[in-house]
Amino acid sequence: MTAPGSPAGEVRPIVVLVGPPGSGKTSVGAALARLTGRQLRDTDKDIETSAGRPIPDIFLTDGEPVFRAMERAAVAAALTEHDGVLSLGGGSVLAESTRVLLKDQTVVFLSVTMPTGVRRTGLATNRPLLTGVNPRATYKALLDARLHLYREVATLEVATDELTVEQVAAVIIQELKLS
Repeated sequence: MTAPGSPAGEVRPIVVLVGPPGSGKTSVGAALARLTGRQLRDTDKDIETSAGRPIPDIFLTDGEPVFRAMERAAVAAALTEHDGVLSLGGGSVLAESTRVLLKDQTVVFLSVTMPTGVRRTGLATNRPLLTGVNPRATYKALLDARLHLYREVATLEVATDELTVEQVAAVIIQELKLS
């Protein structure tokens, strides 16, 4: 099945979600998939499945550069294979090659402020870039480094701080006319 507005025979997601940890990519993606009758695909899950281990283990054992290479490949594959809702890992926009691929996609940036993002992630140990001596400072640095990249690829930006998952999904459906 092709996504609305894509050339005949071309498979592409109806929407791609990007944003920092805690912005709601997985939760909102699940709600969007349910409300649009599409499947949700998460590139972080794709990486874990292909590697046969969790992302924190990949970071610890192989390092971030190996993980980022796996992430670039997972995103490139998902963009041509999946016609539903696609959720990308928070750091996927760091790769210029990924940003180029996203230029022809409908991308929603789920934005979140630092206090809300920190509260939502709970400074979880399953998020390898948020572990360390000062996770709040790390989260702020992550936001500072990525904010302009999320906005560069975004078709639509939705501030998630004050909205429920269902409200964010409803905004996306309304703004992108996905119903």
